[in-house]
Parts: sequence; structure tokens; C-alpha cells
Amino acid sequence: MLIKTFGSAVYGVDAHIITIEANVISGTKFYMVGLPDSAVKESEHRVESALKQNGYFMPRQKVIVNLAPADIKKEGSSYDLPIALGILSASGQEQLEGLDQSIIMGELSLDGDIRPIRGALPIAIEARKRGFKTFILPKENASEAAIVDNLEIIGVQNIKEAIDHLTNRKKIPMIDYDTRDVFEVNINQYAADFANVQGQENIKRSLEIAAAGGHNVIMIGPPGAGKTMLAKRLPSILPPLSLQESLETTKIYSVAGQLKEDSSLVATRPFRSPHHTISDVALVGGGGNPQPGEISLANNGVLFLDELPEFKRTVLEVMRQPLEERKVTIARAKVSIEFPANFMLIASMNPCPCGYYNHPEKECVCAPGVVQKYLNRVSGPLLDRIDLHVEVTPVSFAQLTEDRKTESSEVIRARVIAARMVQQDRFKDQPEIFNNAMMNSQMVKSICEINQAGKNLLKTAMEKLGLSARAYDRILKVARTIADLSGKDEIQIEHLAEAIQYRSLDRDGWAT
Repeated sequence: MLIKTFGSAVYGVDAHIITIEANVISGTKFYMVGLPDSAVKESEHRVESALKQNGYFMPRQKVIVNLAPADIKKEGSSYDLPIALGILSASGQEQLEGLDQSIIMGELSLDGDIRPIRGALPIAIEARKRGFKTFILPKENASEAAIVDNLEIIGVQNIKEAIDHLTNRKKIPMIDYDTRDVFEVNINQYAADFANVQGQENIKRSLEIAAAGGHNVIMIGPPGAGKTMLAKRLPSILPPLSLQESLETTKIYSVAGQLKEDSSLVATRPFRSPHHTISDVALVGGGGNPQPGEISLANNGVLFLDELPEFKRTVLEVMRQPLEERKVTIARAKVSIEFPANFMLIASMNPCPCGYYNHPEKECVCAPGVVQKYLNRVSGPLLDRIDLHVEVTPVSFAQLTEDRKTESSEVIRARVIAARMVQQDRFKDQPEIFNNAMMNSQMVKSICEINQAGKNLLKTAMEKLGLSARAYDRILKVARTIADLSGKDEIQIEHLAEAIQYRSLDRDGWAT
């Protein structure tokens, strides 16, 4: 008897429906076709053991399992459950109802327990899109899939529960999940807050500007000055995720298998901080079966690169294109996969190998030329994509011990949201532009107009401070954001003056 069950394969952040055909006919041996990998082929032994442990048997006839379409490679062990149920029904051991309207996924253990899978959310989205009514999957993944409405989500712990449900012996109630309620509860749950930071008012100001305009930032300062501490608090002042952004980010984490057990929805801005020994594949994504990298896991959030010059040059260079295009494309011989990568880059670095160049109290012990050589580890094209260069100095003992109450993240975030609303209205006719940092050169000319006094100031700054040509557009973008924070329609001279000071690494002679 020929029986069809349905599963899914995930490529990138999208799912594709896979038809699993099981046929039991006269003959011997077990055959699996349809481009399965080793993990899929090995399902024969897991299925046989799981069936026997639950009072069933593997047919001693010719069993053919076909995974269609046959030209798409099937990877992983999550096809075990639909294969087992297909064989069970095809051999006449059980009459399973609703197989033609159900997507079924799950890895079987030898005793029939079902282990979690990756990509439950994109599979559920595709199942609803293709008109399926039910999604049967491991119980651990049920709340993740239940984000999708108009789809009956059935979480099972073992194959026996799945069989009982499909034979109507013991129906399992569908998961009831209110996505919006969970989203609203968790949207502001950040562990770190700017209220706990003493001093560093100028750095807080620069991070507020970065958050308001979506600008990339690099912080330069000695060890222990607070660069990492401040970077970790940046997500708490960014505008809250929209539900659409939350679902997009959750899909990426679902595919990567990085959703926490107690969380089915990524409701806060991601903060990713990879170690400087990371490979280029781990950073941008890839592999035999392409998986999202750190830049995609930071989508709609923050990617923090601590000790930037210590990263391998090749790793940093592969970020240049994703920083511009807000996405990364992984090309293989038979498939091309696109991952979103719309993140804010926050980098930090010591000014020199010893860490104390330009320190107000400690003396730098680096040899002549070493400072410039250290800074040259970060390429000009990468620095060209970073709008704000911020010098961080140590906090004094008096600042650390003062009782003065500092602004909370909630207060700062309110100003950031107000500035973003201005930009939202400004770019309402530009579907690919969401903030000031995303403006191209042509838009900068029309949107960031300055008066004659501003032009004179900018000219003087470029001549006196030796600012490079690439700093010009960056200064105007940042000045536009500062004006938005101030509620001004036009860029004033004080906005330009503040923006100019955030170009430290563009100054001639900074590291001499």
C-alpha cells in the first residue's frame, strides 16, 4: 500500500514542503531514495527500534521510502517520525487519519521518544501558506511553531502519542498561544540599563546618537574604561522591535537552533559578541548546508566586535558588503541562499598594543610606529562604514563614587524613538531606507543641506584637523541625526560641530 506523509526541508530561513512516500510491496529489503544524506538513511534503524519498542514491527517485505522532490538534498534526522508513521500506515498496522493535511517532523530515539528539531517556525509558516491544517512536531518546539496562527499545533513527546492522536484514541489538545501578549510582556526585558553607569556622559551621548540614526560606532580607549559595559547597554535604548521584526529574527534563531528552551519568540533586540578568533564562515554564515552566521543572528540588533584589531583581516573584510547591502548571499553549486543582516556594528579597540596611548595618567610603552601599525590592522574601507569614532577615557574615582542619579535607558530610549519617528516620516517614500545611516550620497546632498556658516566650519575642520574626504558624508549624516534629536528641521552649526568631533581616526597625526 502506498501512503504519503509530509515533512519539510529548511534552506536559509525559508522552508520547502517534502512529500514522503512509503510503499510496502512483495519482496525484501529497505530502500530509501530521493537524495537523502547519511543521517536520513540511518533512520531505518531508528524507526525499526522505535516501532518494536512500542508494540509494532518493521515489515519483512520490500519497503520503499521516497523523499520528493528528488532533486533537493534531504539532511538531518527530523524525517524519522513521518517515515515511521508512513511505514506504519502503509503496512496496515494502523489506520492513521489526516496524514494528507498534516506536516509531521521529529527525530526518533530508539525507544520512540521524540527529540527537538531546528527550523520549526519557518516550517509552520510554510505549512500554513500551503494550506495544511495540522503540524505535529516535538513538544519542545510546539510553542515556537504556535506563533503562527490558523494552524493546529500538536506537540508530542513520543511516537505513541502521535499514533494515538492520528487514530483518535487519545486526542492531544492544540497549543494555545497568544503571540501579541507574549510579545508585549517581553519587549522591554533588558538586563542592563544606562542608569547603572556612572560618568562617561560623552560616550552615552554618542551611543544615543548612534541609536537614533542607526549609525555604526567604534570606541577607542584603554582597558577598563567601560567600552564593553557601554556596548552591552546599547540595545536597551534602541526602539522596540516591531512584531514583524521579531518574527524575522525568531526565524533566524529557529533555523540556527539557538532559541532558548523557555523562549519561543525573540522579543528584544539581539546582542551578539563573537570572540576575535571567529572564522569568516562563522561570522557571515555558510557551510555545506548553509547556516546563518553571527551577522544574521544580530539581525535587527547589535553586533559587538571587542578588540577589533585582533580579528583576522579576512574576517573583517567579508563584512564590508553585508554592512552596505543589509543582507548576505551564500552561493553554492546548486543553490543560492540569502540571509538578512540588518545590524548595527559596535566595535571597540585599545589605541595601541599596550593599551595606554593618549591615556591621561599612564604612559604608553609602545615603540615608535607601533601605534599606527596597530591601527592599520583595521582597513580603511571598513572604517569608511563606521560613522562615529569615539574616544573613551577612564572614569575618575570621584565620578564612580558620586551619588548623582543618571538617566535610565527608558528616558534615553524615548528621545531615540522620537528621532526615529522623524526619520520614518522622512523616508516614507523610500521602502529600503529606514534611518539616516542608510542614506546614499545623493540623498545626503538633498536631505543634509547646510548653510554657508556650516560649510565654512566644515571646510575649516577638514583643513585644520586633516579630516579625510570619506569623513564628509559621515559628518553630515551624524549632524542630521543630532538635529533630529534636537527637534530641528535644519542642521545648525552646533550640530555640525558635535558631529565633527566623532571622527577621531580620520584626523591626520592622531596616532603619531
